[in-house]
Amino acid sequence: MDFINYLVIVFSCLLAIPTLFFTVQVAVAAVKTIPSTAKEGRRPSIAILIPAHNEERIISQTLNSISPQLQNNDRLLVVADNCSDDTANIARKFSKHVIERRDETQCGKGYALDFGLQFLADNEPPEIVIIIDADCKLSETCIDLLAKKAVSENKPVQALYLMEAPENKSLTQAVAEFAWRVKNQVRPLGAMYLELPCQLMGSGMAFPWELLQKVNLAHGNMVEDMKLGIDLAVLGYAPAFCPGAVVTSEFPVSQDITNTQRKRWEHGHLTTIISEVPRLIAAAIKQKDKKLLGMALDLSVPPLSLLGLCLMIAVSLAAVLTVITNNTVPIQILSILISFFMAAVFTAWFKFAREIMTLKDLCGIPFYILRKIPLYFSFLLNRQRDWVKTERD
Repeated sequence: MDFINYLVIVFSCLLAIPTLFFTVQVAVAAVKTIPSTAKEGRRPSIAILIPAHNEERIISQTLNSISPQLQNNDRLLVVADNCSDDTANIARKFSKHVIERRDETQCGKGYALDFGLQFLADNEPPEIVIIIDADCKLSETCIDLLAKKAVSENKPVQALYLMEAPENKSLTQAVAEFAWRVKNQVRPLGAMYLELPCQLMGSGMAFPWELLQKVNLAHGNMVEDMKLGIDLAVLGYAPAFCPGAVVTSEFPVSQDITNTQRKRWEHGHLTTIISEVPRLIAAAIKQKDKKLLGMALDLSVPPLSLLGLCLMIAVSLAAVLTVITNNTVPIQILSILISFFMAAVFTAWFKFAREIMTLKDLCGIPFYILRKIPLYFSFLLNRQRDWVKTERD
């Protein structure tokens, strides 16, 4: 029984790291004021790179939000990747730079991006490359802000990338939108105020051209954006957050498509935690770089539903052990952790997401967490390892 008590205490300490870091991020984000949007500085030459796979229904909307922001020396490059629809022809109405890629053996966004970069390398490379997904809308000054920040700081820059649920959203959709808001807005804001880097999020990413020559994008990693940010951080170019540049997209309406998307994101996220957190910690120690350590701590925070589930399970086990052994140490530690977690979730909702969900919906999160147990069991028993395109509704 002493051994079991020891295991519970160790598990509690492991949970304490992501729980406390998450709490600090939320607390700092909540008490600070979002900085004003600045547009000073030199505007570099820009290439907007859009990987697109069968996006004929949505790509016009994306290109319409980008085109007004382009200047004479900017380029808009669309990579129609293994498309079987009219994506390429629609894109040509907006840009003369539309290239088609066909390779059924190498599928994934990373391969499409690499193909686009090869084209740019052969045609006067720009100073800054901005990657936008084909289903996104951009705020009016998004391109300008990202490019100027990337060229002035010589590092990757990540826009505020938000996903929105349909108007008549279910509890599941509301919680998913809230979780996305916490992950892509609240936590990066907290990291920024702590002078720590953020993770790359997949769309709304700006890179100095020279940095993209230092990494390999031609792979089918399920979360290629996170991997790219980590690779560049280890090389000394940790991503910076730019909350004034806003990129938005929409969650699928279909529950089946949503489940497929969520499985890819969360399995990819967990796989990246396992493989990259030790690497970041080792690099932080070797380079004596607190930013890499901060990035490792940020990456160690799993999807919030999983963190909440682990805390619930740990508290339950600790309660049973308390009854059996009369040892109250584990339950005391875990009670504090779950209190911090709940306070952080409430603070994030109150400060940043009251328009997304009601307090009643917020109280329903534990039931949402329990419904995701099969998703996490599938990670242990049948983990998704390959990149899968999320289909449209």
